Amino acid sequence: MTAAVLVVDDDEPIRKMLERTLVAEGYGLRTAASGGEALAAVERSLPDLLVLDVAMPSVDGIAVAQRVRAKGLAVPILFLTARDAVADRVAGLEAGGDDYLVKPFAVAELL
Repeated sequence: MTAAVLVVDDDEPIRKMLERTLVAEGYGLRTAASGGEALAAVERSLPDLLVLDVAMPSVDGIAVAQRVRAKGLAVPILFLTARDAVADRVAGLEAGGDDYLVKPFAVAELL
């Protein structure tokens, strides 16, 4: 069975790059362009991994992680974001993130 990954990023070129990369590695992939779309997608079908950007309009990645954890969902969460300050990393992990990867990143590090 293929692991299902939900990639959430408001930047379409980044979503497309992640989609190509992860599909080539054999992952099943769904994408969302906003935090609201991500929450709806999680309600429909819980992924095996949630990859979240932090900076998105309306519902940001931190809020998505907090809402997912508030529902008691144990899906692994990887923050993938340009925000690289220590305070941002701490906020992501405190919101329920399991790991925090800063853009730009090496594909090997993501995998």
